[in-house]
Amino acid sequence: MATLDWSQCPAVESIPGKVSGAWVFKDTRLPVVTIFENLEAGSSIEEIMENYRVSREQISAVLEFAARSLQTPPVVVDATPLANAHPL
Repeated sequence: MATLDWSQCPAVESIPGKVSGAWVFKDTRLPVVTIFENLEAGSSIEEIMENYRVSREQISAVLEFAARSLQTPPVVVDATPLANAHPL
């Protein structure tokens, strides 16, 4: 499984020495993985917002980033004819 490039997600940051360099929500010490662990455990977004200092917008940004990473990239078809193609 490919690893996500979290540096492309504007809602998070990784700073050496801050939470051991883990990806956290910007301007917080809340690791992004905490959201996924809580959702996996059955927590709702509202419950996560109540238990941690994180906004719905921050959670949505991370979930949308992860969801986009699962989309299949478009297939590019090369329409250039082969120079030495032989008819069948």
